[in-house]
Amino acid sequence: MRADVQRVTVLGAGSWGTAFAKVLGDAGRDVTMWARREQVAADIRERHANSAYLPGVGLPERITATADPAEALDGAEAVVLAVPSQSLRANLSEWRPLLPADTILVSLAKGVELGTLKRMSEVIAEIAGIPAGEVVVVTGPNLAKEIAAGQPSASVLACADHERAVAIQRASANSYFRPYTNTDVVGCELGGACKNVIALSTGMAAGLGLGTNTMATLITRGLAEMARLGAKLGADPLTFAGLAGVGDLVATCSSPLSRNRTFGEHLGRGDTLEQAQAAAGGQVAEGVMSCSSIRALAQSLGVDMPITDAMHRVCHEGVDPRQAGAELLGRSQKHEWS
Repeated sequence: MRADVQRVTVLGAGSWGTAFAKVLGDAGRDVTMWARREQVAADIRERHANSAYLPGVGLPERITATADPAEALDGAEAVVLAVPSQSLRANLSEWRPLLPADTILVSLAKGVELGTLKRMSEVIAEIAGIPAGEVVVVTGPNLAKEIAAGQPSASVLACADHERAVAIQRASANSYFRPYTNTDVVGCELGGACKNVIALSTGMAAGLGLGTNTMATLITRGLAEMARLGAKLGADPLTFAGLAGVGDLVATCSSPLSRNRTFGEHLGRGDTLEQAQAAAGGQVAEGVMSCSSIRALAQSLGVDMPITDAMHRVCHEGVDPRQAGAELLGRSQKHEWS
């Protein structure tokens, strides 16, 4: 592993992958992006733009792109995995033979895998054949359009191997992007996964015409849910009070730029899952799938996560959002911290 990472490959050319590539380029790193579609790769390579996902954003000349994964990975000192959580396993299985030896693997995905109930760093470690403690996880309030616009932002780089986190910290720090390191990978990943589900709920509340009190209630009770799950899995409680916890939660639940919040808002207005997906340009918000895997993980551990359960029932069992809200309010009375 090199402490001074200069050549980075970003596998995935969606909005967040592109924004993080820009962060790396603006930090003085040479970046090669892999895009599934050649027209997207050509746009990045020839016009220094990704019009499909980040229109109006100019990309540094240090960034190039290709649709050939072997070409993208050649000589990479760090590899950033920027694909959706539920497709990470299949993609990485294809790329595994192409990964350079001793490269640092970095995950941008936020979710819990359906079926296996594994966190993304666990999936990456399994497929790549490396210890889970060597995967660097990027999380925190990461709204891609704001970061791509150069607005001041901070994130967390979580890795049990602190030296690897520091290497990516040095490679990504620039005038507008401030990365912090953290060794609590479990807490950081759970925060990043759970906040997508809670953002669905705040979006639904907005779609139902509900106000700030409701939003604050969902955000804080959602934070309590993720903290309970984290405690059961050995996470540091302080993590949920930081950027990977409340920071990411507030940003994702509050901003119209959040895909999960916007998706939930369509559901709250009465749209079907298919209509909400069509309104999102054919993309399904991460929280729609994660609510099921996180719910299953919580049930397997005996952890109570009522908002997550309600989102699963709305998204996958056809329960009306108003009914789900009424059932949440009608739950038995309890102490706040029980």
